[in-house]
Amino acid sequence: MDSQLLAVARACKGYLDEAEGLRLYELAREYGRRGPVVEIGSYCGKSSVYLGAGAQAARGMLVCVDHHRGSEEHQPGEQYHDPELFDADAGRMDTLRELRKTLRLAGLEDTAALLVTSSVSAARLWSTPLGMVFIDGGHSFPAAHADYDSWHGKLAQGGVLAIHDLFPNPAEGGQAPIEIYRKAIASGLFEQLPTTKTLGVLRRK
Repeated sequence: MDSQLLAVARACKGYLDEAEGLRLYELAREYGRRGPVVEIGSYCGKSSVYLGAGAQAARGMLVCVDHHRGSEEHQPGEQYHDPELFDADAGRMDTLRELRKTLRLAGLEDTAALLVTSSVSAARLWSTPLGMVFIDGGHSFPAAHADYDSWHGKLAQGGVLAIHDLFPNPAEGGQAPIEIYRKAIASGLFEQLPTTKTLGVLRRK
C-alpha cells in the first residue's frame, strides 16, 4: 500500500488495527474487480482509506454507507464519545466532514461514493452485485443483524463478506459482530477465509 495513503490512515480517528486495515486493502484490491466494494460504517474514514486504496488499485469503486450520526457507543456520555465530532447546533454527532477530509487527503474522492443514510435504507436502493461488503456499523444486536440481513444477499458469487470486531470471549468485547459471523457460516452460503485479529472474512459460494 502507498506510504502516503498509509500515513493518512494512521492519522485518521478510528479503531481499526493497522494489520486489519492492510488485510482490507488486499481484499478490496482482489475482490474489487468483481464489483463495487461497500463499507457499512465509515466513521471518519480510517477503513475507507484502506478499502478505497484497494478499490482504486482494482479500478473499482468504494461505496461508503453511514448516517454519520454515530453508533451507540459514540453518543454523549458513552465510552467512545469524541466531543470534537459533536454538532452542537444539531445536538447530534456528525462525522461526515471528517470523512470527506480524510478522502480528500488520501486522493480518493473520485473512487469513493458516499451514501449518507442508514444501512437498511441504502440497501433498499441497491441492486448491483458486489465484490465485497465490509460490516463495521452499529454494534448492537439489532443493528448488526440488520446490516447482515440487508447486504449479504447482494454479494456476487465469489465475493467476500468481512466483519469487524469478532470477540469469541464476551469479556473482551460485544457479541453482535461475532453472532452475525456465525450466522453467516451456519447459512451454508459462505466458506471461511483466514481471520486477521478481529477481522473475519467469508467468501460467497
